[in-house]
Amino acid sequence: MGKVLMIGAGGVATVAAFKIAQNADVFTDFMIASRTKSKCDRIVKAIGNPNIKTAQVDADDVEQLKALFNDYKPELVINLALPYQDLTIMEACLACG
Repeated sequence: MGKVLMIGAGGVATVAAFKIAQNADVFTDFMIASRTKSKCDRIVKAIGNPNIKTAQVDADDVEQLKALFNDYKPELVINLALPYQDLTIMEACLACG
């Protein structure tokens, strides 16, 4: 699978991040992004893998999402943000291919 970008840093995202990190042979490059970067950083610290990248992004803002996608170039985007942000994340994914 390679590069994976997970959007969200709440409870479900934390569990997913641990599972993704446990499968480094599949998910070779991992980034966690959320509106609050410090939450992403706390998840990375709890996992204990400093190779996991973090970023700040407002999932309500398609342009910010597109900029992040174009910069990181994920092969997979895991959306664990709030449900009302689904459409903006999908729009950014479609725009970036």
